[in-house]
Amino acid sequence: MKTAQEWIEKLRLTPLPGEGGMYREVYRSRESIPADALPERFNGSRSFATSIYYLLRSGELSVMHRLRQDEVWHFYQGSPLNIGIIDLDGKAQVKSMGGDIDEGEHLQLTLPAGHIFGASVEEEDSYSLVGCTVAPGFDFADFEAPSRQWLLDQHPGHRELILRFTRP
Repeated sequence: MKTAQEWIEKLRLTPLPGEGGMYREVYRSRESIPADALPERFNGSRSFATSIYYLLRSGELSVMHRLRQDEVWHFYQGSPLNIGIIDLDGKAQVKSMGGDIDEGEHLQLTLPAGHIFGASVEEEDSYSLVGCTVAPGFDFADFEAPSRQWLLDQHPGHRELILRFTRP
């Protein structure tokens, strides 16, 4: 198995602003959806879809955040990736992505628009390499990373999960 650094170099990954981890956009559809055809939560036109490679190493976080559109995560390589989720009804759970489906790991996981989620790799000295597909296509204007304090104020019953997937 390749090391995280080998993947970073081979895939030409760079730091993902605001979220953490390393990424590279590998697809952005040439066609777009005009703003007037999208729900009001979007402030302009969007590509039909986008996709990225995303690598997260142990000790790093994909901080809790939400998008205005659905995001589908695809597991490729490495250790299991734990994703902490607070859904639109305020229910929380942690799902694991990885190759061991007999142990409940997911090869693919969809995070619906508006769900708050973050990710971490628990296995020491390891990483997870995944892909993320967003439709309509991702725009940084669609990304929101609420503060730890805001999340704790809004979801006090999920303190442990929030502390696990946010930075002070």
